[in-house]
Amino acid sequence: MSELTMAFARIQGMLLSEQNAATAVDQLAQVARATISTAVGAGASLFDDTGRARSTGATDALTAAADALQYEFGEGPCISAWATSAVVRIDDTAGEIRWPQWCAAAHAQGIRSVLSTPLLHGDRRVGAMKVYAGEPGAFTGEDAATLGMLAGAVAVLLGCAQPADAPRRLSASVQEALSDRQEVGVAVGVLMERHGTDVQQARAALMAEAVLQDRPLAHVARQTLARPADREG
Repeated sequence: MSELTMAFARIQGMLLSEQNAATAVDQLAQVARATISTAVGAGASLFDDTGRARSTGATDALTAAADALQYEFGEGPCISAWATSAVVRIDDTAGEIRWPQWCAAAHAQGIRSVLSTPLLHGDRRVGAMKVYAGEPGAFTGEDAATLGMLAGAVAVLLGCAQPADAPRRLSASVQEALSDRQEVGVAVGVLMERHGTDVQQARAALMAEAVLQDRPLAHVARQTLARPADREG
C-alpha cells in the first residue's frame, strides 16, 4: 500500500487550486494502474448534473478512447457508477449484457474487465474513477476497496478545488465534449461509407487508430474528416 500512502501525502501537500487538482487526478490515475496490478489503464471522469462528462485524467490512449465511447453511446460502467453512486464491476465484456454497445466496442479493443467506483463529495456525485484490464475476472473485492480509497481522495480534490465560476467552466467543457462526440459520430459514418463496414467495425477502427497514435479519439476523428477519400488507406 506504499503507493497509496505516497498519493495521499501528495494530496495533503497540495494547494487545492483548479490546476493542481487536475494534476493530482492524473497522478492518482497512474497510482491506480500501478497499485492494481492487473489494470492496463486507469482514469477519472467528471460529470455534470445531466450525466454528460469529460475525462479529467487517463493513463493511456486506450483508456481515453474507451471513456470517449461511453460518452458517445451514453452508456457504460463509468456512467452507471456515477448515476447509481455504487461500485460497478464487469468480469468479462464478452458476456456482459448491460451496456451492449459499449461492451462490444471495448471487447474489440481487448478490454475484458472493468472496475468503476463513484466520486462522492458529501451528497454530491462528482464523477467516477475506473480501471480496465485485458483479462476476464481481473478485479477482486480488495481491488474495489483500493480504488474506493483513491476515488475518495479524488472526490475531495474535485469537490473542494472548484472556483466560483466552476459552473460556467463546466458548461463550456460539456459543450466541448458534446462537440467531440458529434465529430466522432460523423467520422464513424465516413469510415462506414469509405470502407463498406458496419458501425461496430468503423468504431473499432477509429478507436484502434487513437490507441496507435496515442491521441484522443476526437483528434483522430478530426483527422479522418480532414482526409480526402482517395487518400484514405
